[in-house]
Amino acid sequence: MSSDYWSLKHKIVVVGGGYAGTLAANRLRQRDDVDVTLVNPRPHFVERIRLHQFVARTGEATLDYATLLGDGISLVVDSVTRIETDARKVRLESGRALDYDYLIYAVGSRAAVPEAVPGAAEFSFDIAEFEAAQRLRSRLDDLSLDAPITVVGGGFTGIETAAELVEQGRSVTLVCGGGLAPTLSAKGRRYVARWLSRHDVAVLENTAVAEVRVDGVVLAGGGVRGSALTVWTAGFGVPELAAASGLRTDELGRLLTDETLTSVDDSRIVAAGDAVAPSGRALRMSTYAAGPLGAQAANTVLSRIAGDEPAALDLAFTGACVSLGRHAGIRQLARMDDSAVNLHISGRLGAVVKETACRFVIDKRIRREARDPGSMTWPKAGPRPTQQPRTMVHDEV
Repeated sequence: MSSDYWSLKHKIVVVGGGYAGTLAANRLRQRDDVDVTLVNPRPHFVERIRLHQFVARTGEATLDYATLLGDGISLVVDSVTRIETDARKVRLESGRALDYDYLIYAVGSRAAVPEAVPGAAEFSFDIAEFEAAQRLRSRLDDLSLDAPITVVGGGFTGIETAAELVEQGRSVTLVCGGGLAPTLSAKGRRYVARWLSRHDVAVLENTAVAEVRVDGVVLAGGGVRGSALTVWTAGFGVPELAAASGLRTDELGRLLTDETLTSVDDSRIVAAGDAVAPSGRALRMSTYAAGPLGAQAANTVLSRIAGDEPAALDLAFTGACVSLGRHAGIRQLARMDDSAVNLHISGRLGAVVKETACRFVIDKRIRREARDPGSMTWPKAGPRPTQQPRTMVHDEV
């Protein structure tokens, strides 16, 4: 085609090829006059909700982008180091630069290992990203099955990691800074606690880690527990790209936007996924929210191209899933505002529901958008209230 044809196309750069960014890239193809480039630091898609399986060698966690992206999307394997809003360019680690008319900011989240805890950054492992999971898996291969392992963090990631490891015959202690699975209902928490107890996971609730050593952890209340390997899952942060590019963020570093997911600083930048804080009130970091946020971000860009007013964020939560090894799990039901109700599905059926949810995200959302852009739907609850009741810790699904 002629250069005039390509010059008429709207250049859209999607930064981040996770759940939100990949879906957004596919959904943008509802128009023929868009040129979509997806920038991601890895050549493959990471199923983050399966990293605990990857670590324990009970499953894989990567997919080929060729099976996920629709026709016409350019994949650039590189990292964005800066967004130049005035010039509408992104600078890449390789030295290249990409021009854009619109940019979707979907950089996701990462581990937040606290520097304030001596030894945590030096001696503990995290499981937030693929490379970290690779290091953890390699370290596990060097340990005997009876070597004591400590998992720090009583949220969903910590629970799933501890459960996966104990099913492999590992000796696991789960240290919770607060309560175990605090965002589940009381009945849901009791079910998880019973499962962990039956499988000999030592659970220490309301216990902080004061120091991580190469061979143990020091507890804030006193005492040292031997630990040949410590896995830190307590808390998540986000990349610093937005702040480094002069864009306003919340205290965690998430890009501040309005309710259409448009940056408060630049109408050409729209955000999705874990690294966005609409109206300063971020949603729960989760795969569940990533899909609708990615779709919303794409819709906002398409509306601006068409000269229409973008719609406000509209998402209803329905609950969360947690796997407990390969044969059990829990599906916690919730109100539309994401607060748990006293109803859950557990056991083998809970495991089936969790696995179905993991496959649904890939097959019925991302791949379906690749085949039929604009087809994805999701539960809606109307515009968000002025004050959001609460947020939850990072979830899996």
